[in-house]
Amino acid sequence: MKLYGSYTSPFVRHCRIALAEAGFEYQLVETDASASAQQSPTKKVPFLQDGDVGLTDSTAIVKYVREKSGQSYFADIAEYDAFCLVNTSLDACVNLFFLERDGVYPEQSDYLQRQSARVSSTLAELDQMPLPSHAPYGDMALRLGCYLAWGEYRDRISLDAYPNLAKFLQALHHYQPFSSTAPPPL
Repeated sequence: MKLYGSYTSPFVRHCRIALAEAGFEYQLVETDASASAQQSPTKKVPFLQDGDVGLTDSTAIVKYVREKSGQSYFADIAEYDAFCLVNTSLDACVNLFFLERDGVYPEQSDYLQRQSARVSSTLAELDQMPLPSHAPYGDMALRLGCYLAWGEYRDRISLDAYPNLAKFLQALHHYQPFSSTAPPPL
């Protein structure tokens, strides 16, 4: 099994956590933006190759790993909806990050201002949700943790205004599959 991606991607990190929890051996093939543009139709990471199975999205990869290992994957629609909320905010935040690297800022576009507001409003909504303080962590919580940790790592978000999220992330740092997949220091 080969997982293509980077150590810094929150999407790849979630896949790495799922693989660790499942106990599967895999090879992480570090892949940058130009390589992923050539190797994946989505032109992004992660993507997975497991024999004849090729998957191009982190959500599909996590579902595949969970089901292959006999674990459950979103038996509850409310948790899945919260997972989608996290993904929406994470996608917006990642897009803003890469656009700002190219010199494009929210102040230049109504659409990007809406994306920035989306990040804030979803973080506020997520801060109001009940979140686990210890394992087992479901995939919504793991995706949220990967997002929050990436946001702090890339200096994209501050959890000062979100005490529930800050407390949740602090607890998650003690979970071995999460802590062992942390990106390298900048």
